[in-house]
Amino acid sequence: MSTERFVVDVRGKRTGVILPLSEYQKLQEDLHDLAVVAERRHEKPISAVAMKRRLKKDGLV
Repeated sequence: MSTERFVVDVRGKRTGVILPLSEYQKLQEDLHDLAVVAERRHEKPISAVAMKRRLKKDGLV
């Protein structure tokens, strides 16, 4: 069941949407993730082994 509600103008044309806050926050997180991917798209990829080594060095694993 969809929980969106729409804001309409006097002609009934949809001009906005009202979402549950949790759905909005999820969309914001997705947008942030996409922005990070776009910013890093030209970086050279590294192997999983190199990433694990980096994480261990930084004390994250």
